[in-house]
Amino acid sequence: MHNQLTVTLFKRYFILLAGLTIMAFGVAFSIKASLGTSPISSVPYVISLFSPFTVGTATILMHCVFILLQILILRRKYHLIQLMQLPVAFLFGYLTDFAVWAVRGIQCHTYWQQWIVCLAGIFLVAVGVSLEVKAGVVVLAGEGVVLAICQVLPVKFGYMKVGFDVTLVLTACILSLVFTQSLQGVREGTVAAALLVGLIAKRLGKIWGRFPLEEA
Repeated sequence: MHNQLTVTLFKRYFILLAGLTIMAFGVAFSIKASLGTSPISSVPYVISLFSPFTVGTATILMHCVFILLQILILRRKYHLIQLMQLPVAFLFGYLTDFAVWAVRGIQCHTYWQQWIVCLAGIFLVAVGVSLEVKAGVVVLAGEGVVLAICQVLPVKFGYMKVGFDVTLVLTACILSLVFTQSLQGVREGTVAAALLVGLIAKRLGKIWGRFPLEEA
């Protein structure tokens, strides 16, 4: 029984690592497409444009803020196990920087090429999200904030997630306009990501559901 639990836990963390890696490459593809990143990556990307921070480092900092917000929102209801989001945030940040470096040679010379790269990025992010959910060990800090708010406010997760994503995009727009005097990181690709990532991840989740992690 002990060995079976160990194997199951190993599988879960392996799937989480795979999901984070694929998601990081999705972010990198979205950046390369220059059609706007996904809502969760829009703020770190814009920060990287006017600060010494890389996209990955800015992602880590943003996730640290999200973890702090969860603690402030939940107070005594906050479970210390959720601090597992911290090492996951660092890992995802470093993976994002690696992915950005790895795809640096990709060139988009036409608008349709930008869309191909953008859609590839959206698909990869969706795959990563679906694997993260499948792993079921720890959520990323962004989702953690939404779940924390839902615990104290009578709002459904889906509605709160949309509101949270809109807030991130607006924040990215404001930061971009204030610090770069132009709108960057938020374009039609951002809208496409907001609409498609959840739908694709849900479909993939049904497929992964056919493969249980626990052995009968």
